Amino acid sequence: MRLSLRSRLTVLAVGAVAVAVLGVALTSWLLVRGKLNRDFDDRLQSAAKVAVAARSPEAALGFLSTTPARDERRGPPRRDPYGVIVQFLDADGRVTGTAGGPAIPVTGRAMQAAAGVVPRAPEEVLVNDERYRVLTLPRADGAAQVALDAEDIERTLAELGAWHGLVGLIGVALAAVVGWLVARTALRPVDELTAAAEDVARTQDLSAGIAVRGTDEIARLGGALNAMLAALASSREAQRRLVQDAGHELRTPLTSLRNNVELLVHAAGNARDLPEEDRTRLLADLRSQAEELTTLIGELVELSTGDRSPEAEEVVDLADVVGPAVERARARAPRVRYTAQFEPAVVRARPVSLERAVLNLLDNAAKWSPDGATVTARVTAVDGWARVDVDDEGPGIAEQDRPHVFERFYRAEAARALPGSGLGLAIVAQVAAQHGGGTDVGTAPTGGARVSILLPLVS
Repeated sequence: MRLSLRSRLTVLAVGAVAVAVLGVALTSWLLVRGKLNRDFDDRLQSAAKVAVAARSPEAALGFLSTTPARDERRGPPRRDPYGVIVQFLDADGRVTGTAGGPAIPVTGRAMQAAAGVVPRAPEEVLVNDERYRVLTLPRADGAAQVALDAEDIERTLAELGAWHGLVGLIGVALAAVVGWLVARTALRPVDELTAAAEDVARTQDLSAGIAVRGTDEIARLGGALNAMLAALASSREAQRRLVQDAGHELRTPLTSLRNNVELLVHAAGNARDLPEEDRTRLLADLRSQAEELTTLIGELVELSTGDRSPEAEEVVDLADVVGPAVERARARAPRVRYTAQFEPAVVRARPVSLERAVLNLLDNAAKWSPDGATVTARVTAVDGWARVDVDDEGPGIAEQDRPHVFERFYRAEAARALPGSGLGLAIVAQVAAQHGGGTDVGTAPTGGARVSILLPLVS
């Protein structure tokens, strides 16, 4: 089962605190153990030096008994009320006297110390099933042994370990609570963003927006979501307008087509033939309307899918794009002359879509030019920008129409009687925007219109 983000944050916080607390507790216990063991060994060594200088085990014990007695809270005192046993050995390792408790078992290391083979012999032994720490030091006629009860120090260390473990567990439990509270507090803005996003998804109201507070990462996420919602709202509005405009534009040719088809059907149903002239005119109208519908539908498809063009970008010289477009335009509009002028201008572009945009400019110029007029395509490079200017010799574009010529389905008053859907220049503007450029409209030196595409040069 996958944990939620809040649970993962809590687990991470608890894990980090647990490692820190347990590490500190273990380090503290190790330091205390080392200190207690050093103090215990120092006491044992001091007692052993006293025993080496004493005449007998009893005398050594009597001197050591003047030191404070050990803690007896754990039960009644034993025969060794101070937890000290003193024992003397001869040079052969035999016990010559013991005071303060039972005899200390003589080990091989103790016998080596008594024989003078080793200077000292620290070790731990069991005396009546209790653990003692023993230090054997050589003396003139053997060795002196001092044993201190190690049970107390071990018990103390065990108690300290238990307390350290308990404190560590309490720290981990507190860390779990605090980590959960911190995760809950830290993720509250995320919960609010999630709820707002779910509300938008449920209501489909892209204008609702998400409240953004502060300047932290959560606020940046909220701002990004608002920007995304704004982009979606804009896209939805553009789609709505495109559908409405397309429906309006399609209504006229479809109505004309239906009327012409109904007239032909009616004539065939009444068993009378239309005059040849009328039939020819009707068929010509049908062909014209079919071509108009085909063009309109193609341009609608291009506008609706242009933002998702699968064509890859290439580094190209605009002359290699504009030149073929001019050749295609010559074949489509033989009633006008086309000229082209090129300067080196290298851009990063999608050649096919850019050529289609240039061809739209050339077709638009031919539509407005009288028979025998000249349409000029010019490529220039100025101040980091490449320009494709298309000049015609038509009436030009009125000032009030210039801000709208690149809008979808916009047609100036003078263009209502001419063929076209009002989408050609809109496609040009879309292609230019996809390439990081723009469009411009002005007056050509001949007095006609100049429509331009501007693209950034490749540095």
